[in-house]
Amino acid sequence: MNNELTRKRVVVTGIGMVSPLGNTTEETWAGLISGRSGVDYITRFDTSQHKVRFAAETKNFDPLDFVEKKEMKKMDYFIFYAIAASKEALEDSGLRITAENAEGIGAYIGSGIGGFSVFEREHTKMLEGGPGRISPFFIPASIINLASGYVSIYNGAKGPNSATATACSSGAHAIGDSFKIIQRGDAVAMICGGTEGAITPMSVGGFAAMHALSTRNDDPQRASRPFDKDRDGFVIGEGAGVLILEELEHAKARGAKIYAEAVGYGMTSDAFHITMPDMDGPRRVMLKTIKDAGIEPDMIDYINVHGTSTPVGDINETNAIKAAFGEHAYKLAASSTKSMTGHLLGGAGGLEAGITALAVHHQTMPPTINIENPDPECDLNYVPNHAVSARIDYALSNSFGFGGTNAALVFKRYDG
Repeated sequence: MNNELTRKRVVVTGIGMVSPLGNTTEETWAGLISGRSGVDYITRFDTSQHKVRFAAETKNFDPLDFVEKKEMKKMDYFIFYAIAASKEALEDSGLRITAENAEGIGAYIGSGIGGFSVFEREHTKMLEGGPGRISPFFIPASIINLASGYVSIYNGAKGPNSATATACSSGAHAIGDSFKIIQRGDAVAMICGGTEGAITPMSVGGFAAMHALSTRNDDPQRASRPFDKDRDGFVIGEGAGVLILEELEHAKARGAKIYAEAVGYGMTSDAFHITMPDMDGPRRVMLKTIKDAGIEPDMIDYINVHGTSTPVGDINETNAIKAAFGEHAYKLAASSTKSMTGHLLGGAGGLEAGITALAVHHQTMPPTINIENPDPECDLNYVPNHAVSARIDYALSNSFGFGGTNAALVFKRYDG
């Protein structure tokens, strides 16, 4: 039998977000549409000896709103963010997990780094007092799959449970894999996305040592400026983005609201360099994803681009879009919401997939802010500085990671 005929249709029925723009989806979307920057000076630690002194931190996030105090020592912030975003996504979807349906609902949460702050804290304790000072919760608080594990445990989801660790593609891969799990009938719903909580002394210092971060310490809110000629690196961010993906008939049977339909997923490797991007991998992943969606390239109206604000990366993605779409590249719109949220690393793909689904749902393209001096080599429509209302039938979300790992997702306007 033709496998195309057996594919289940998959829709987005819930969205949860914790971001530098707000601790809910509503707050995050409002910040995006207003073109507000979530970047500011770091408050978590003393940055006086650091080359970079700013980041896109979450604001007023209290883990005690989501976990009991006695549980906090067992978790890192990337787990807190995943639990919070998953809780909101489930409530938003109206999906209740019961003894009867639990085995058909899974959790799949990606993270690029995991519990960095726990690693730093416990390493310091060991250096100061020896191995006997290490917490028994060190390992479960820091390993990447515990975000998905806790989401599963807290919500009673007994279906597929997995995690991705593909750098900045982690969240997108988790959503794409979840899409395929439902499409082939191995689950009726998945709690899926990405999370990261890596604004720590070692993480910020490490990315700065790579010369990957912007050093615009005198003007943090204008530091993330994808496609602007004066960009000088990305801004590290934190938070989580989680979707409820659900089989269409299951969603319709319970009267769920539907934000968008997930229709395409692709993954490729550059096979080129550990950190330097190559145009061919992103070009191929966009075309593979569009083919998986069963559409033509000229049917894409909007791309939520990877767009990190690095000198090489933004040109590379621009050229990949031109190579993939030809003349249509100049007709579609392609914005980078990292200009406002910073780069959530392994959480970026989850947050940006949610943003893309919201763009389709609201028929609104969020802007790329801080474009003041456009780079002549980046000459597409990046929705500069102001959101735009427009018809969006199909939207693409791009995520590219260190090691040359690429993921893309296509969402379609759901018309019932």
